[in-house]
Amino acid sequence: MRLYNTLTRTVETVEPREAGRFGLYVCGPTVQEAPHFGHARAALVPDVLRRYLAWRGLEVFFVRNVTDVEDKIIAKAQETGQHPAVVAETYTRAYDSAMARLGIAPPDIAPRATGHILEMIELIATLLERGSAYVVDGDVYFAVRSYAAYGQLSNRDIDELRAGGRIEPDERKRDPLDFALWKAAKPGEPSWRSPWGYGRPGWHIECSAMSLKYLGAGFDLHAGGLDLVFPHHENEIAQAEAAGYPFARMWLHNGLLSIDGEKMSKSLGNVVSLTEALDRYGADVLRFFYLAAHYRSPLDFNPERLDEARAAVDRWRAFLRAAGAVTDAPSDDGDVKAARDAFAAALDDDLNTPRAHAALFVLASAGFGQLERGERAAAAAARDAFAELAGVLGYDLSESGSGSDLVGPLVEELLALRDAARARKDFATADAIRSRLTALGITVEDTPDGARWHLG
Repeated sequence: MRLYNTLTRTVETVEPREAGRFGLYVCGPTVQEAPHFGHARAALVPDVLRRYLAWRGLEVFFVRNVTDVEDKIIAKAQETGQHPAVVAETYTRAYDSAMARLGIAPPDIAPRATGHILEMIELIATLLERGSAYVVDGDVYFAVRSYAAYGQLSNRDIDELRAGGRIEPDERKRDPLDFALWKAAKPGEPSWRSPWGYGRPGWHIECSAMSLKYLGAGFDLHAGGLDLVFPHHENEIAQAEAAGYPFARMWLHNGLLSIDGEKMSKSLGNVVSLTEALDRYGADVLRFFYLAAHYRSPLDFNPERLDEARAAVDRWRAFLRAAGAVTDAPSDDGDVKAARDAFAAALDDDLNTPRAHAALFVLASAGFGQLERGERAAAAAARDAFAELAGVLGYDLSESGSGSDLVGPLVEELLALRDAARARKDFATADAIRSRLTALGITVEDTPDGARWHLG
């Protein structure tokens, strides 16, 4: 498999540090608000990568952190009158719930920043000992110019960085580029004891400490959204390597989600609730929408594209439903092997999910053709392979995911009445039932094995 490595700006072969095992770290949520539509893409891309690597036989150890102490969380707590820990716990649960609904497999471990203060203090102490950090009135800053390779990930010249990115203003810093490793305690804020006085960690040190703890130096891959390249990921590398620890060998960044060309963010007021989108479209439709574009491409929120995704998912469900009644032993006529090869080749090529989708459509079309020709064993093979490959991309495709579990019993009863009407040659009633179902958005297909139906 080959992936685009942000660090080298080239597509490289994935070579695990340890044969048969793969260490993956993903920057998780800062839990100060409910997840929106844009947050899901940063979670879904590594989910697909993890599933595919496991399908190819690798043992994947997946770590996704939770930032549960940070300026935004404290601000939210002050705004609502809640304790910061209550804010963090509330939105951690909201995030986990939304990811579960989207079909994102939970990480092997989800370390929280507040549970790893000692590791962060140790890492900061090492940076101080090595001359890469300094203390000012209880705050500790990283000396950016002490790390010669700073800017390598974002491909920026250190002397040009002052004009870009998020630079923390503070007259006490030796250099405007220097950033906080530890922040001295302020009234009403959570704090922990350290050699430099009570305080709390800076945002960037959290991921450096937790990824090194659970994956070790020189781990395989670090993933996150493109908006994290600078300064967050750049600072993670600097902190770890300045302390003497080789950091992630590959970096994978997904493109950002926008609305009308603008990044989706609370500050712009253009946030689409992930929970509301799940309620309206379901997990499989949202997953198709995200994966229909290459992960590195920008993606614009568009209801029309979501409707197209719904139609595509309905087509897939229709195939699985039609082939589900086949009881013949599966026997491949060559279509399955071709689809498997095309599917694997697509994902091996920098996780090209649009091409993987194309392989699934070809397989479904072949399966429909086999059913029409009565090639039931071949159709059964196509069905089983389709379900397996769709599962590698994280699709469920069960009827419950389409909302049909809510109307299924009623539709089945109406179809039974229609069958009874046809049996007594009351075709006017039978046609009226079908027409009424069609008007309600339910498609009825008559097959040799009986009537089949689906929404849309």
